[in-house]
Amino acid sequence: MHGPALSGWLLVALCAASGSYCLLRMRGDTGAERRAAGGEAVMGFGMAAMALPAAVLSPPEWSWALYAGVFGIAALYALGCAVRHGGHHVHHLVGSLAMVYMAVAMAAAPGGHGEHGGHAGVAAGGGIPVLTGVLLAYYGVYVLRSGARLVPAAVPAGTAARATAAVAVAAELTLVCRLSMALAMLAMLLTL
Repeated sequence: MHGPALSGWLLVALCAASGSYCLLRMRGDTGAERRAAGGEAVMGFGMAAMALPAAVLSPPEWSWALYAGVFGIAALYALGCAVRHGGHHVHHLVGSLAMVYMAVAMAAAPGGHGEHGGHAGVAAGGGIPVLTGVLLAYYGVYVLRSGARLVPAAVPAGTAARATAAVAVAAELTLVCRLSMALAMLAMLLTL
């Protein structure tokens, strides 16, 4: 079977689609929601780039430093937003720090090219097992909580229900986007 390359491409498609949806959300949102959508778009496209199968695109050695730098800046921005606004920005901070961690682990992986374990077909052996386990637990709980929030609720009948339903659909799509990226993060952490 195609295994790692196919799963890598599926991960790329999922993350790129989530990033694209977040860019579209930025157009219609304001304030904190716009900042959150921007952070999620950066995360989605960054994860898509990191998930490219190594057989297709062998990343240059400096690419891991670039990923670490971009997500380090994103982590500082998320920290500032979390301090000022709280809420979902704390999750963005954890996500950005997890991406920095994975980029550093991939740069230090045996072989020098930092091939992502699931994409190269063998485990890269990078990362600190305890930290990887904590991140896996965090994202596992996040996925379960987000999935539980997607269970449908009854919408009141009437004309106001249509407007309520439209807002509910937009909120559900945002939650699906976040859930998709959390699942992708779990997959990436598992191959670390």
